[in-house]
Amino acid sequence: TVKGILLPVADDGTFIMPFVLNPRSISTEIVIDSVDPAGNVREIRQNITYGLELAGLRYPAKLATAVEKSLRAAALWDEVHDRLDSPAAALSGGQQQRLCLARVLALEPEVVLLDEPTSGLDPISTGKVEASLQEIKRDYTVVIVPHSVQQAARIADFAAFFLQGQLV
Repeated sequence: TVKGILLPVADDGTFIMPFVLNPRSISTEIVIDSVDPAGNVREIRQNITYGLELAGLRYPAKLATAVEKSLRAAALWDEVHDRLDSPAAALSGGQQQRLCLARVLALEPEVVLLDEPTSGLDPISTGKVEASLQEIKRDYTVVIVPHSVQQAARIADFAAFFLQGQLV
C-alpha cells in the first residue's frame, strides 16, 4: 500500500519515522491523490480553491488563475470552463479523477503521489488520465502506485516493483 511505502510500518503496526516532518510544509511538498474522489462534494471551482484557501491564498484573481492553470494541466479545462460553479459530483468518473489531479496541481507540490488514479475507469477515461500524467510529469515528480503493470509500463520513466512487501 501507499502507507507502507511512504510511512514504513513496524511489525507491531506502528509507523517508523526516520525524521520529523513539518506537517504544514509537507502538505505542499508532497501531495497525495487517492483513487476515491470523495472530496468532490463541492462545486468544481471550490474543489480546487479549498486547499489554496487553507494554505492562506485569498486573492480572487490568483485563485481564478490557479483554477484555470490546474484544470488545463489536468486536461479538464475545455470540458468544464463554462460550468465551474456546478457540482463536481455531476462529473463523469474520469472527469472526477482529473479534477482530483487538478486539485493536487493547484498546490504546486514538488512531488505528486497518485494511488491507483485510474482504478474503476473505462478505457477512454483511463487514456485521458494517462495522457494528463504524461504532460504533468514534465513539470512535477510523479510517483504512481498503479493497479496494473501495463499501466506502469505506459506511464513510468522508472519503475520499482514490490512483491509481498519486497522490492523485486
